Amino acid sequence: MKIVVIGGTGLIGSKLVQNLKARGHEALAAAPNTGVNTITREGLAEALDGADVVVDVANAPVWEDKAVLDFFETSGRNLLAAEAAAGVRHHVALSIVGSERLPENGYFRAKVAQEDLIKASGISYSILRATQFFEFVGAIAQSATIGDEIRLSPALIQPMASSDVAAALADVALAPPVNGTVEVAGPEAMPLDELARRFLRATQDPRKVVPDIHARYYGAVLSDRSLTPGENARIGAIRFEDWLGQSKAQQARS
Repeated sequence: MKIVVIGGTGLIGSKLVQNLKARGHEALAAAPNTGVNTITREGLAEALDGADVVVDVANAPVWEDKAVLDFFETSGRNLLAAEAAAGVRHHVALSIVGSERLPENGYFRAKVAQEDLIKASGISYSILRATQFFEFVGAIAQSATIGDEIRLSPALIQPMASSDVAAALADVALAPPVNGTVEVAGPEAMPLDELARRFLRATQDPRKVVPDIHARYYGAVLSDRSLTPGENARIGAIRFEDWLGQSKAQQARS
């Protein structure tokens, strides 16, 4: 099959393209730096010509509330219109577990708006909602840093490796459309503050992590259900400690 990966040069997209090619499919990495822009529509029709499946893993370049909503709505409308014109049979999108439960978070609101556009498009679709990536734990800790302290909620989180996200996306893209939502999460749920503590220990970061039930996660107060999946979620294989070990080994080689 010809599968076009929108955002195909990013963290998830690049791994997905490799995964699909290894399975014998024609995978096209479509992104502004490869001449395909879903905001301006540059190169979009050409990229989708003959495509069987489109997987959208594009990320907004900025996180300000209005800008991120404008990005996902504009990109989504342009992409879905181009898919309809090209006769694409299956639209796959990457979203976030718990998006609808945290409306205070502007990024999550934008992802819900993106999902609504997909559901209303008339194109057969599958939405894969993933939990937070291990690769983002450092940024989460940084966002909650005040002086030498990191104040984070002890609410549960079930993060996962980006390579497991890409593998799940490949499976969804190669399967028939579900016309619904599938969840994927990491193998272990843990308190968010403990996740950050483990990361800091592994990276020899001296900052102190302070549990705070009122601490906001990018604007939202968390509960144990906010960022954790339902009962039927697909579970990734890579544990956090294993990922930390792999990351250290990669850094040592580079």
